[in-house]
Amino acid sequence: MLITLPSRMARSAALGVLSAVLALSPVAGRAETPADTLVIADKIDDIVSLDPAESFEFSGNDLLNNAYDTLVELDPRNLGPLVPGIAESWSLADDGVTYTFKIKSGLKFHSGNPIRAEDAAWSIQRAVKLNKTPAFILTQFGFTPENVDGLVTASGDTLTIVTDKPYAPSFFYNCLTAVVSSVVDKETALANEANGDLGYEWLKTNTAGSGAYALRSYKPSESYVLEAVPGYWRGEPALRRVFVRHVAEPATQRLLLEKGDIDIARKLTPTDVEGVSSNDAIRISNEQRGRIFYLAANQKDPRLANPKLVEAMKYLIDYQGMADSFLKGSYMVHQAFLPRGFLGALEETPYSLDIEKAKGLIAESGVTDLKFTLHVRNDQERLEMAQSMQNTFAQAGITLEFKTGTGKEVLGDYRARTHQLVLEAWGPDYPDPHTNADTFARNPDNSDEAKLTGVLAWRNAWPAAEVNDLTNAAVLEKDADKRASMYIEIQRIHQRAAPFAEMFQRIEPVAMRKNVEGFSGGGSIHSAFYWTVTK
Repeated sequence: MLITLPSRMARSAALGVLSAVLALSPVAGRAETPADTLVIADKIDDIVSLDPAESFEFSGNDLLNNAYDTLVELDPRNLGPLVPGIAESWSLADDGVTYTFKIKSGLKFHSGNPIRAEDAAWSIQRAVKLNKTPAFILTQFGFTPENVDGLVTASGDTLTIVTDKPYAPSFFYNCLTAVVSSVVDKETALANEANGDLGYEWLKTNTAGSGAYALRSYKPSESYVLEAVPGYWRGEPALRRVFVRHVAEPATQRLLLEKGDIDIARKLTPTDVEGVSSNDAIRISNEQRGRIFYLAANQKDPRLANPKLVEAMKYLIDYQGMADSFLKGSYMVHQAFLPRGFLGALEETPYSLDIEKAKGLIAESGVTDLKFTLHVRNDQERLEMAQSMQNTFAQAGITLEFKTGTGKEVLGDYRARTHQLVLEAWGPDYPDPHTNADTFARNPDNSDEAKLTGVLAWRNAWPAAEVNDLTNAAVLEKDADKRASMYIEIQRIHQRAAPFAEMFQRIEPVAMRKNVEGFSGGGSIHSAFYWTVTK
C-alpha cells in the first residue's frame, strides 16, 4: 500500500485554515469548524515528548495513539479483545517464553518506507536502550540494553521475542498495546540521528509512524495538528485533519463549544457540563476512565515515613464531600490502585473524613512539625481538591502550602523525588492489572541511583517490602480467578501500609457538538482514538 500525503501547497492551505481557527477568541463571532476538521479543546501542557520511547503522559499518548501502530491493537469500537495490528498473527512456543509475530505485508510508514519485522524489532530494542520513563513496560520482561538485541530479533517477515519468564500470555500481549511498543520507522529515525541518539532529539517533536494520522504541526503547550493518511489500513479517517488546541480554562472551553468554534471540549467542570446540558446543539458522553487520583507522600522526608501520620492523612480527606459537590458527575470515590473494570479491582472504601480519629493518630505519631508543601498542577479541578484538603488538614493541625506549576513542572519534581506531598493522577498503560500493581505496589530498587521514574512506589521512596513478592507472583499466575484474588490482597495491604491515599476514579464527561460521532477517549484502558470520528 503506497501512502501518498497531500502536496506541500495543500498542506500549507490546510494549516492556514487551522491558523484561522486558532486565532478565534471566546468573544469572537460564531464560526463553524471546517467540515473536514475535528477541533478539540484540551489541556495538553503535560506533553514532555512525542517520542514513543519517552511519552508517558495522557495528552502525548492521545496524539501518538493516532500517529503510530503497534504489533497488536485494541478495537476502539469494542475495547478489550486484542486485534491484529502490524502483526497479522502471533503465537507462543511450548517453552512459554518464545513469542513469534508475522508482520503484515504491503504496509507503509508515513515516509513511504515499507514496514518490516526489522523495524518492529528495532523499535523495542531502541526503547529499552534509551531507557526513558515508560521503558519499564518492556524491561519487566527481562530486556536490558545489553541483551535486548539477542532477545528481540527479526528474520524476513517474522519477529521473535524471548522473555525471561513464562508470564501469563495475555499480560505480555497487553503490554504490546502500550505507546512505548509503537513501531517506529527505523530508516527515518536514523536519518535524523544526532551523536548516536537513535533519533531521540528529533522524535521529541516529530513522528515516524504508520498510524491513521501524520503530525503536521506541534507547538508545545499550545496546539498540534494531525493530517489523515489516505488509504490507512485500519480504515481511512473520515476527517482530513485533527486540530487539538490547549485551552486551560474549562469556562473558555465551554464558551468555544457553545459558539461552535470547537467540536469537542474535554476538560469541562461539572458546573460547565450542567450548564451546556440543556443546549440542543451539544451532547455529553460520560466515559468511565482508568485514571486514579491520589495523594502521595515522599518517604524521603522522615516525617512522612511515619505510618501513623500517613494514616492520619487518609482520614483527613473529604472524599464523599468532594465527590458530591464540585466533582459531582466527574469522579466516583475509589480507594484502590486498580480502577473498576480491571481484573481484581478492589471496591472497598475504608477511609472517610474523621478529624478526631486523625488527631489521635497524629498524637500517636509523635510528629510535631506539621507543615508540608503539596505539589499540584495549575488545573481548576486539582486546585479545588487541594484547597479542600488544605481546609480539612488544617482542622487537625497540619498546614499545607501549595507549589503549583504546569504538568511538566510538577512531574519533573515528582520524578526527581524532591517533593513532600503531591496530588497526582495515574492511568493504566495496558489493559492488565499488572499495569498499576507494577508501579504502585512494586519497587525492586529504592536507591536514588535506580531512577525508576515510571514507578510510583519508587518516586515516593516506599520500598513496598510487604507486596513486592506478591506482585511478582501475581503476574505469573495463569488462572484468572486466583490472579484476581492475589490482586485484591495486594490492594488491601497497599491501602493500609503505602504512603498513598487513592481518592477517585475518573468519569470523563466529553462535551461535543451533536454532529460529532465515533469519538472514544479509550475507556479505562487506553488512549483516545481520532480516526473513528465523523461529523
